[in-house]
Amino acid sequence: MSVGQKERETNPLAADYYADAAQRYEVTLVENRQIARDTYRLRFECPELAQQVVPGQFLMLRLPGCDDPLLGRPFALYDTVIDSEGKPIGLDIVYLVVGKMTSRLAQLKPGDSLEIWGPLGNGFSAEPVDHLVMVAGGIGQTPFLALGREFLGGRAYGRPTRPITPSERVTLCYGVRSADLLAGEDDFRAAGIDLRISSDDGSVGHHGLVTDLVKEILAEEKASACRIACCGPEPMMEAVAQIALTHTVACQISLETPMACGVGICFSCVVKITQPDGSWDYKRTCVEGPVFDAKKIVW
Repeated sequence: MSVGQKERETNPLAADYYADAAQRYEVTLVENRQIARDTYRLRFECPELAQQVVPGQFLMLRLPGCDDPLLGRPFALYDTVIDSEGKPIGLDIVYLVVGKMTSRLAQLKPGDSLEIWGPLGNGFSAEPVDHLVMVAGGIGQTPFLALGREFLGGRAYGRPTRPITPSERVTLCYGVRSADLLAGEDDFRAAGIDLRISSDDGSVGHHGLVTDLVKEILAEEKASACRIACCGPEPMMEAVAQIALTHTVACQISLETPMACGVGICFSCVVKITQPDGSWDYKRTCVEGPVFDAKKIVW
C-alpha cells in the first residue's frame, strides 16, 4: 500500500473527489425534454466535464442569479453526449419534478444558463464481472445508462479512460409505480441492456416488486458471476442489500441522501458505515460516496 493510498483510507479529508477535484462551469442548455410523466432529460455542452466524469458520479446544479432555492442540488450523470468522432462534448441529466428546484428546471428552455460544479463523489467499481445486474427504483435508474454502456463496451468514461473488461451480460431491473413513470426505456434497450421492468400497479412488466426480478436472476446465476449495482428508495436498496448478502453476491449501493453543499463541508449527508474493527463511523455521501459497499452500510 502506497503512502498516498494509506492516507486516503485513514484521513477523512484526503478523499479522491474532495472539493478541489471539481470545477465550476456556467453552461448553456441544449435541450430540456420531457421523457415520462414529470420526468425530463436536460442536456448541455461542457467538454471538459464530459471527459472527466465516470458512471456513479454526480453534479451540483444551481440556477444562476437566483436565491430561491439558494443552494445547488445533486443530480447523477445519465450519460455523456459525444460528437461525430466519439469525443465527449456534453452531458445528459434526467430528473423528476418533485420540488421547487426541479419545478424551475422544468421551465428552462434551450439557450438558458445553469451553474454546475463537478464531477463529484466516487463512481461504481470498474472491476470486471460476467453479469452486471443493475437495480433501480423510481428515478434511481439515472446512473445506469452510462454504467451499462461502459460494461458492454459501448462507451468509455473518465480521464484517463477507465480500463473496463466488457461483461458478457448487463441487466437492468427497473421498478416504477406505473407505466407513465417509466423513463429511458428506449435508451436502455438501444444500448443493448437486458431490461426487466416491474410496476406497483401492474400497468407494465411484472406486477410486484423490483426485488422479485432480482431474486429470479440470482436463482439462475452463480453468485461469483454477478455483481449488483443499486439506486433508488432506501427501503428498496436495503432489501436488495439483504438479498445480495443472502446469495453472497457483491453489491454496491448509490445513496440518494439529501445534501446541501456537495463538496464535503457541511456534513448534512452523513451515513453510518461499518469500519474494519466492527464499529461504525459517519461518512459523507457527497465525498466518500455516493457509492458504498452494501455490506458496510448501517441501515
